[in-house]
Amino acid sequence: MTVTVVVGNPKLASRTLTAATLVAKGLRPDAEPGVIDLVSFGAGLLSWGDPAVAAAVQAVAASELVVFASPTFKATYTGLLKLFLEQFDGGTGLADVVAVPVMLGAGPVHAFAPDLLLKPVLVELGATAALPGLYLSDRTFQEDGVIERYTDRWRAVAQALGTRTANHA
Repeated sequence: MTVTVVVGNPKLASRTLTAATLVAKGLRPDAEPGVIDLVSFGAGLLSWGDPAVAAAVQAVAASELVVFASPTFKATYTGLLKLFLEQFDGGTGLADVVAVPVMLGAGPVHAFAPDLLLKPVLVELGATAALPGLYLSDRTFQEDGVIERYTDRWRAVAQALGTRTANHA
């Protein structure tokens, strides 16, 4: 199983990256996730045809499970993640990919953001987004047990969906 983490935080090696990696490992402990930290692409995300961005798009499209993670900026996911998602074809770009939307924020006011704002875009691109989105406190996610409870609850579903989409590819 190919598992990938896509991080839309404008800070390299961010808490968002840490949280997304923990989610990926919790859902698929049998697979070491590949990491795409979008900030490393810089201006390459602003135009079509950048080879590094194209390779990342291919890696994501070929993955069975992808955790898409972003901090909450202005009540939604970052423009950095939006620029990357624009690289995928509508309806088919994420076909056969199980996508998990994860967002971090300072408080519970944006707790529905992963499901209301990020998940619809992933579905529009063809992803299977059957798992609920996950919203995490950017200050306490490493010790509050939320990731562990989420991954314990949804691990079997993620594994079953990953196997199902892999069989259809």
